[in-house]
Amino acid sequence: MSDSLLIIEDEALLGNELARFFRKRDWDVTLTRNLEDAEATLSAETIDPLVVLSDMNLPDGNALDFLEKIKDKTHDSEWIFVTGYGSVADSVRAVRLGAYDFIEKPCDPERLNLLVEGAARSARAQRRLSQQSQQQTNRYSIDALVGDSSITNTLRQMIWQMAQVPFSSLIISGETGTGKGLIARILHHTGSRAHAPLIELNCAALPKELLESELFGYEAGAFTGAKKRHRGLFEQAHTGTLFLDEIGEMDLDLQTKLLKAVEDLRIRRLGGESEISIDVQIIAASNLDLSARVEQGLFRSDLYHRLNIMSLRVPSLRERKLDLEQLVPAFIAENNRKSNKNVKQISESAWSKMRSYNWPGNIRELSNVIERCVLLASDEHFPEHWLQLSQASSAPSEAAKMAEDGIFLPLDGSLSLQEIEKYVLQEVLNRTDENVTAAARMLGTTRETLRYRVQKYNLRCKS
Repeated sequence: MSDSLLIIEDEALLGNELARFFRKRDWDVTLTRNLEDAEATLSAETIDPLVVLSDMNLPDGNALDFLEKIKDKTHDSEWIFVTGYGSVADSVRAVRLGAYDFIEKPCDPERLNLLVEGAARSARAQRRLSQQSQQQTNRYSIDALVGDSSITNTLRQMIWQMAQVPFSSLIISGETGTGKGLIARILHHTGSRAHAPLIELNCAALPKELLESELFGYEAGAFTGAKKRHRGLFEQAHTGTLFLDEIGEMDLDLQTKLLKAVEDLRIRRLGGESEISIDVQIIAASNLDLSARVEQGLFRSDLYHRLNIMSLRVPSLRERKLDLEQLVPAFIAENNRKSNKNVKQISESAWSKMRSYNWPGNIRELSNVIERCVLLASDEHFPEHWLQLSQASSAPSEAAKMAEDGIFLPLDGSLSLQEIEKYVLQEVLNRTDENVTAAARMLGTTRETLRYRVQKYNLRCKS
């Protein structure tokens, strides 16, 4: 199918020559003689021009005025203006309005063809980005939150209401694996900033020094290895949303800098001399109780209250087991597509096991279990024996069976690496009557290293 080119030219001879020239190059050309006819053609939506090639001055008006008037209807089209006499003011205005180029008559046809081809490539790229953005918006619509339980319906209604207002910051709390990241994406893609960037960062995944440079950026030479300027995540998220996952793990010193950036909406790159204005919406998430962390002196109270303009608690899966009726088929269908399977029959026995299980790993654990079962299914029947839920039918603290010289941990995807480390440390402290020196000896590490981990996870110990 040929790409569409709209030509607006009042000189009949030139207009016909241009139309003939581009039709030979496989363009679907529409020729109009004035702005009125062009507006009627665009309003009728009979064509969706990839490129608009227009004379600047036409009998019924100026083409720049026309572009300003109808640019919302042609935001995915590139404009090239042709004029018999150019001026600096017109050139500046054309660029401000988003025109691709501005060329004076008489113009060489081959040069004009190069401009049109360049404009076409630019328009195609814009349309691909627009299409991808729309796909992301559709993927993270409010319907992406699956479930018909009353608690999920209430959560869905709260998310919808929050997405309708221009909030500056929000805290999402909930256990690991409950879907806090999904909710952050829904809030972004259904809100007023949907067409701007969504930048995500896991604060627990990076050490303090690297986290600071990632957030605020740095200038060339700011530190060893900084060979060129780097735009931080605040700058990258400008006009959009910055999602800070696991914010409860952030170092206190860095929390101070984050507070200043959130309050002032200005940042300074590491090694920079001037401040940069930013416009970001911040969504913070944590599986820790941030209010308790504030009381313990592990999280700044002023930052907590600044971020907690709005808050949302995501319920655990054991609180909304009725949603299994929708979640399980949805995950099966998703994994059927991925693995080219056709699983659709679920026995009542399998349903009973899933309903009686407490799902300590929440939605993430359910997703992993369903993926395993679909991958290992041999026919359309859901393989109940691959559920493997019996060994961890309750919370880790209740289910872990301890041998005299070891600890049993379920490796079924229900525990993250951090949760495993925290559990092992607490169990060893329990066995040594919370004696840090004895616990460090048992774990083969130093007392200082263990004390750092104890403070990181807010564990009980004796000094």
